[in-house]
Order: sequence, then C-alpha cells, then structure tokens
Amino acid sequence: MEDSSAVLEALLRRGAERLTGYQRRLFIAEVTLGVCDGNPRQAERRFGWGRETVSKGLHEFQQGVRCLENFSARGRPRLEEKSPQLAQDIRAIVEPHTQADPELKTTRRYSNLSAGDVLEALETKGYAKETLPSERTMRDILNRMNYRLKRIQKGKPLKKTALTNPIFANVKAAKEEPKGPDVLEISVDTKAKVNEGDYARGGKNPDRRGRQSGTGLGS
Repeated sequence: MEDSSAVLEALLRRGAERLTGYQRRLFIAEVTLGVCDGNPRQAERRFGWGRETVSKGLHEFQQGVRCLENFSARGRPRLEEKSPQLAQDIRAIVEPHTQADPELKTTRRYSNLSAGDVLEALETKGYAKETLPSERTMRDILNRMNYRLKRIQKGKPLKKTALTNPIFANVKAAKEEPKGPDVLEISVDTKAKVNEGDYARGGKNPDRRGRQSGTGLGS
C-alpha cells in the first residue's frame, strides 16, 4: 500500500506540473479537498505545493471566481527601470548624436554611437565600470529606449541632373535665333528642384516614385 500511495502522489505532482495558472490551481484545490481534507499546509507537506497557491486555488474553486495572473510583473525588472537616473544619463549622451528616421516612417531615433561608446561616456560621468551593464546588455537597453545604433547613410543633395546640359543648350539656341525689333527678350533666373539637406525624403526624388503633381507638398 505504501508503494501504491507513493506512486499516486508522484502522479498527482506530475499532473500539476503539466498545468499552468488557473487550471493548475483548480487541480491542486481538488486534490487538496479529496486527499488532504482541504488543508493547505498538509498539501504543502505532502506534495510540495506552496500553501498560498493552494489557498488561492481553494478560494477560486469554492467561490467560482478566477484570479487574474500578472505574468508581466514577474522576473527581474529591467536596469533602466530600476535606475531612472541611468536612463536619463543615457539619453543625455545619445540624444545629441541622433537623427530621426529620414522618411518619417517610424519613431525610431538613429545614432552613430555604439554601445561601447555609451559605456565609455557613462564612465566619464562617474559611473564605476563594475556597476555598468555589459556591451550586449547596453545594446538591448538602447533598443528598448527606441534608439537604433547604426551609422546613417546620408542622402546627398542632387547637384546636377541629366537634363541640365540639354536645358542650357536649348537656352543658347533660343538666344541665337534672329529676333525682330518688336520682340522683347526677358531673362529669368530659375532654379531646378533638388533635395534640400542631407535627409530630405531620404535623398529620394518624389518625381521618380510616380507622383504626378505637387499636391500635398506644402500646398
């Protein structure tokens, strides 16, 4: 009988291990009521289940009310959450070296500082090296703080288009045409449309993307 009782207890333990959350607590509550006379301490001694978990399961089983789990609150808190001052100092270091997404498709900030650069800067602010996270952890922290660490390839302004020479050739030909005394010649200085700044639309020409008009561009 002792052997069969030990086998039964082992089966009940393994059954509880295969369940999680609410279903596990209900199973533990039923076993406690049927085998341990509803005594949480006895269930703890016999099966190794925490008596607080057993008590909660009994309450849920008897009252028919489910307790919601807060799994997101479990585990070790993140370093930037434990130390708001550290997060503030990281932002103070990285922010002057960042740019917004060139095409404004995301809210990410792009930086040319590596995780190692940030760690070195933190040491100059007075942080001891042994209290700082590893370089890999710092990369994760920066990503969670919405910084993407990569060097930015700037879109260079367009200096000269393929149509520049034909345009000037057309102007020269128009000037050389014979003109009568009743023709008034007016010279107008105009500029070609080029990208303004290194990050204008990611260095892309909107006319090449099939845009047929200037609607929406500051109109």
